[in-house]
Amino acid sequence: MVHITPLIIALAACFVLSLVLTPMVKKLAFAIGATDKPNARKVHQKIMPRLGGLAIYISFILGYLIFMPNDSNTAPILIGATMITLIGMLDDKFILSAKIKLIGQIAAATITVLGGIQIDFVTLPFTGRIEFGAWAIPITILWIVGITNAINLIDGLDGLAAGVSAIALFTISMIAISMGNPLSAMMGVLLLGSTLGFLVFNFHPAKIFMGDTGALFLGYMIAVLSVSGLFKNVALFSLIVPIIILGVPILDTTFAIIRRIVQRKPLSAPDKFHLHHCLLNLGFSHRQTVIVIYAISGIFSITGVLYTEATMWGSAILIISLAILIELIVEITGLISERYRPLLNMIGFTKEPDEEKRKRQHQ
Repeated sequence: MVHITPLIIALAACFVLSLVLTPMVKKLAFAIGATDKPNARKVHQKIMPRLGGLAIYISFILGYLIFMPNDSNTAPILIGATMITLIGMLDDKFILSAKIKLIGQIAAATITVLGGIQIDFVTLPFTGRIEFGAWAIPITILWIVGITNAINLIDGLDGLAAGVSAIALFTISMIAISMGNPLSAMMGVLLLGSTLGFLVFNFHPAKIFMGDTGALFLGYMIAVLSVSGLFKNVALFSLIVPIIILGVPILDTTFAIIRRIVQRKPLSAPDKFHLHHCLLNLGFSHRQTVIVIYAISGIFSITGVLYTEATMWGSAILIISLAILIELIVEITGLISERYRPLLNMIGFTKEPDEEKRKRQHQ
């Protein structure tokens, strides 16, 4: 059984800690030159302090020491989290190469996995439970590194990565509470409070960015928490549920990879065709774009929760419905390209070409 009162106190404590620490970290970022300068690819127009994720990390660690002081089972998670945070701090200050960052992420993930955090199985509708066996180690490392980078990739607008992470953490925490898992629930709310406190300063117009320090730390922690042994006793909570909950960053990253393969560009090559860029191109404002993505994340999270309670047929219907929703999002936003619209064309929804639109407006 999970007692709610300690969780609420922990959430509030980390929220306040993050509120107090974020302005201090902002001053530190300017002092050491950990700043983000505007360029053609970025949305902001002035020099901004990075390193904001350090406030999230410190708030979480302090909360952990206060509310979970005697728990040694999470040592591999904390070691990996500290490694990934240091990598992010170095990148915020010195701009590391993609190769160096990837090596660091793999090292942090490997320590965590060898410490006992592994994805042992996946449960699918109709096919049942699939055990990974010896493949559990590489699959888990790939999951941790993949989600870590997925959160990093969506960190392109004020409050976007922090908000999406908060929605995912809230969902994971609620599932942990419903399943009677106090350890997972406590870690989830410690992270949630730390993230929400930072979000006060990060929502548009942002006063500080989380930088790679925050994006990598949150991505790593969400990846680990969502598949750790904390849920192993519950057969329904398999890899599918975390994938659904993290649908937005996974969707954005997957189609970014597809775009770069199709365009024969390096996977690390930047572009302006991520989900938030596409929504901005559709005419949404900065704040509206973030709120729309929050809403999409909320839909994915609700679906993930429903999946844990669904029957076999219910699970199948949810997966099919989610697949249709994803396809519509991809086509409406032009996430692959503006010409890719098979489902919309099939249902008779056609986009008026820009040239035709201009002609009609001048008539």
